[in-house]
Amino acid sequence: MPPTRDAHDGPVEEGAPGGGPSWGHLPHGRLTNAIIGAMFEVYNVLGRGFLESVYANALTVELRQRGVPVDRNVSFEMMYRGASVGRYVADLVVDQTVIVETKVAKTIEPVHRAQLLNYLRASGLEVGLVANFGSSMQFKRVVWTRRADQHRGEERSGNGKA
Repeated sequence: MPPTRDAHDGPVEEGAPGGGPSWGHLPHGRLTNAIIGAMFEVYNVLGRGFLESVYANALTVELRQRGVPVDRNVSFEMMYRGASVGRYVADLVVDQTVIVETKVAKTIEPVHRAQLLNYLRASGLEVGLVANFGSSMQFKRVVWTRRADQHRGEERSGNGKA
C-alpha cells in the first residue's frame, strides 16, 4: 500500500508490512521495521486481552533484549507563545527517535492517529507508530514534517522523562 500524504501537517501512514517493499527508504524505516517486528513478537507471545501497560512494558523488554534503546512514559511539554499549555506522556520513545503509542482497541481509530500526531508535534520528533494489541496486531506509521510557514513564532521545548 503506497503511503498517503495529508495536505495539512503532512503525516504519512503505513499499514502492515506483509511482503511489500522494504521501508528502509522511509524516515527511520529500519528502526520502525525493528519496532514492528518486536510488536508482532510481543503479540505472538502474550496474545490478546491484556492492558495497554502490559503490552508497553513487554515491548520495552523485547526491544531492550534486541539491543534497541527505549524509554517508557516520556513527557513532552507543549508550548504556546512561550507559555506551557500542557504535557503529553508518550508510552515509549525508541532510540530517542520514534514515538510508540500502545492501544488495546477493536481497531486503530482516527483519534489514535491524531493523538500520535500531537505527540510528534509536541516532541519535535518526526516518526511515530500506533501499536494496537486488540483482537489482532495492527499498527499505523505516522510521519510529521513541519512546514516552514506553519506556526511561525511557536516555541516547543525538548523532551524529558516523566
